[in-house]
Amino acid sequence: MPKTVAIVPAAGTGVRMGGDCAKQYLRLHDRPILAITLLALQNCSMLDAIVLVVPPKDVSYCEREIVLKYAISKVKKVVAGGELRQDSVRKGLEATNGRYDLVLIHDGVRPMVTESLIEAVIETALRERAAIAALPAKETVKTVNKTRQVTATYDRKKVWMVQTPQVFYYDDILKAHLKAVADGMREATDDAFLVENLGIPVSVVPGSERNIKVTTPHDLALAQFLLELEHSG
Repeated sequence: MPKTVAIVPAAGTGVRMGGDCAKQYLRLHDRPILAITLLALQNCSMLDAIVLVVPPKDVSYCEREIVLKYAISKVKKVVAGGELRQDSVRKGLEATNGRYDLVLIHDGVRPMVTESLIEAVIETALRERAAIAALPAKETVKTVNKTRQVTATYDRKKVWMVQTPQVFYYDDILKAHLKAVADGMREATDDAFLVENLGIPVSVVPGSERNIKVTTPHDLALAQFLLELEHSG
């Protein structure tokens, strides 16, 4: 079985959430969101290791208050992130030193991910070379210009809303990130886009509506509700 490492970018400041606390440290069921995310990855038998990427000033804090406190033994390194998400993922890749065959990338603020979804994306990547979790769009998607006039309307049947986890072979994702740097591309919010730029096909695995990304107070309330449903059931 190829070795798989998870890179967890969690170096954001969470400005859309408001308040003084970065969103990854907000608490759900009395645990930090980041700890819940890491424990979900920890419990997946197909993952061999985790590299956590956090704000430079938080490295020691996360080692002590997240990794050690919650006994997340698969976290092999906690590294300082960069200015943008793309920078942070690249730093996580570099920290693996090429020791793994597959790389799974998962947002630190997607705490509701399930083991079955993680495994499905890994298994698809093993067969197809690259795979991402995504959901078919429920609403019509349009592009607009600076004055908010519609410039295009897309066929909803062909549009999918991308999530993480996303899984790639190490050589592919590293090459994709290095090419992005060489091309002056710095603000990619989706790693699959960088891999697509290499001409590598990316397969879609049906994601989950519960696999939300906590970026706003509404998301936090929804995640709390979902966790309470789980615990009450």
